[in-house]
Amino acid sequence: MSPSGVKLDGASKRHVRPSDATDHPRHPASQPPAGRPPSLRKLSLQTGIVYGPVESRRLGLSLGINLLPTSYKLCSFNCVYCQYGWTKKGAMAPTQELADLPSLDAIATAIEAALVQLSSAGKTVESITICGNGEPTLYPDLGAVIEIAKQARDQYQPQARLAILSNSSTVGNKTVRDALEMLDIKVMKFDAGSEEIFQQLNHPRAPIYMGDIVTGLKELKNIILQSLFVQGRVTNADPDSVGLWVEKVREIRPLGVQVYTLEREPADDKIGNVSLTTLQWIAEEVRWRAGVPVEVF
Repeated sequence: MSPSGVKLDGASKRHVRPSDATDHPRHPASQPPAGRPPSLRKLSLQTGIVYGPVESRRLGLSLGINLLPTSYKLCSFNCVYCQYGWTKKGAMAPTQELADLPSLDAIATAIEAALVQLSSAGKTVESITICGNGEPTLYPDLGAVIEIAKQARDQYQPQARLAILSNSSTVGNKTVRDALEMLDIKVMKFDAGSEEIFQQLNHPRAPIYMGDIVTGLKELKNIILQSLFVQGRVTNADPDSVGLWVEKVREIRPLGVQVYTLEREPADDKIGNVSLTTLQWIAEEVRWRAGVPVEVF
């Protein structure tokens, strides 16, 4: 087990899906997919502050915390693969959107009510995860939210780990990094090893550069990198792109890396899955060239 409690033993674990006939472990396909696999599910926005618990492939039974609006996605990126669709309201520092964010009192009430209900029913969760409808670190009082969640966790579900799923766009901000260090598990998105692929894949809504994200991630302790690979209109799974990405992973030195492909319907219908074979090849590249534990999902 890693210090964060996330299993990263180097094994390639995955819910197996049929592999691409077009992919080869050393030469992943970069041709546009014939269409999105019919098995991909649509995902609706979360409708409240607390949701679940849901069974997470990475975090076990997890209670979700949504710090963002419920009527639209608020994010600093406009990723082509996003399960919530295109970002209609993007920002790095929300201003007029602040009125749509839940108050600290509302967050505290919702978290405590959910944990009390779970405990009263004799149920336990493995994690309490800050994620939701966009990028959670855009919430201006993230540190206060983590303190609230920590106090409630310690009282009602002390075995649960506090986690976050972030796109890493705000790691250049020391206040955000200080808040993130309060968590047990930091799962940070990192999909591209070059500025070109970063811009094509993640479409930042403000001037954000991949190099600055790398610098910020290096300042954080005990992080897990989460990297999604696709092919089609944009691909980050070809050998050149993977090589550049692996070099950055080696530079960041995370606790581990989680590699995966589409599980839900993406914003852009001109991108598609890569195969299990390709993901396993990428994992081997990370282990061999970066010396970092990796899991395949």
